[in-house]
Amino acid sequence: MHKVILLLDFAEEYSKSLLKGISKYSAEHGPWTFCRMPLYYRETVGIQGILAWAKDWGADGIIGQFYNDMDLDVILDSGIPIIAQDFKERFEVLPNITGDYHKMGALGAAYFLKKGFKHFAFYGFNNIVWSRERAEGFEQQINEHGHKVHYFEHRKARSTDIWHFKSNSLINWLQKLPKPIALMTCDDNQALHITEACRQNKIRIPEEIAVLGVDNDVMLCELSDPPLSSIAMDIEKGGYEAAKLLEHMINNGNTAHYDIIIEATQIITRQSTDIYATNDEHIASSLRYIHQHIESNLQVDDVVKEVPLSRRSLEKRFLQITGYPIYKYISNLRIEKFTQKLLETDMTVFEIAMDMGLNDSKNIARQFRQIKGCNPIAYRKKYLAGK
Repeated sequence: MHKVILLLDFAEEYSKSLLKGISKYSAEHGPWTFCRMPLYYRETVGIQGILAWAKDWGADGIIGQFYNDMDLDVILDSGIPIIAQDFKERFEVLPNITGDYHKMGALGAAYFLKKGFKHFAFYGFNNIVWSRERAEGFEQQINEHGHKVHYFEHRKARSTDIWHFKSNSLINWLQKLPKPIALMTCDDNQALHITEACRQNKIRIPEEIAVLGVDNDVMLCELSDPPLSSIAMDIEKGGYEAAKLLEHMINNGNTAHYDIIIEATQIITRQSTDIYATNDEHIASSLRYIHQHIESNLQVDDVVKEVPLSRRSLEKRFLQITGYPIYKYISNLRIEKFTQKLLETDMTVFEIAMDMGLNDSKNIARQFRQIKGCNPIAYRKKYLAGK
């Protein structure tokens, strides 16, 4: 039985999801004994105190949040396997629970570009790796399409700061942004800052500012007014893989390590981005109809019937504005909805297809492979812990 110290922020949904994965691995391969150590130990007793406590308790390993300026030699000399959550910057000599943050930023950019936006903004922190790299990925994708990104950042700010302390500068920035604008934030906490500031200053969401967060913290997303769209990640799987790595290090030594990469799985659309930034009312109407009826066996002819245009005219204008033929847009959105059900339910591929009004589960599986690069079962195993 392994004894493991968890030095995490147990109030955050991200850490809770990590814990679910760690617990699942323990249940399958343990049982393990855990000590949930409050974060204030990091500030009060420092790394020496934590390691001394770990030695007295007989800890086999630690998973936690550590400062980058801590004495790493003390950590390495302790001989205790340690995995660090990169809540500030990645470590070079310790394995990190980190993420493909550039890819997450690019995913957010692609999401907004498909909605027809021409103006873009990012709200985050340039002194925290997961915020900075999400911004970089977002900006690179936006720049490649000939647009620029407006930024609001604080070098000394913390991700948990209350937005009211910087309300004047934040509100002035929001009011001066060109409208309509697509705004991505580094996480759901900061997205909630934006929606609160907009609501109190009568800036309409999503009509003037469409807001996208990261983490899909359901409590925060639903606390927001309007409800917040967010990028979901395979955090629970990351916890599972971190526990697997820790056991590997316990059995094989500290040098036998690698980073745990948490990836984005999908974008959960809620009201904060439920808009299509186009002045062409026929295309906006078509897009609304597609999104409202995507969980039925929707065909291009169904969309054509909803607007007073010929099929040829509609398809030409749709392609010019969205960058996709109508059939391809429907196919991509259908796969997004299919993916959401695949990761959030235990339904079989056949059951999901039936739930979406599709009679041919083999065809949807084939389309899924074309877009995602693997079949639905392999995708579910890839992103869910212990599957």
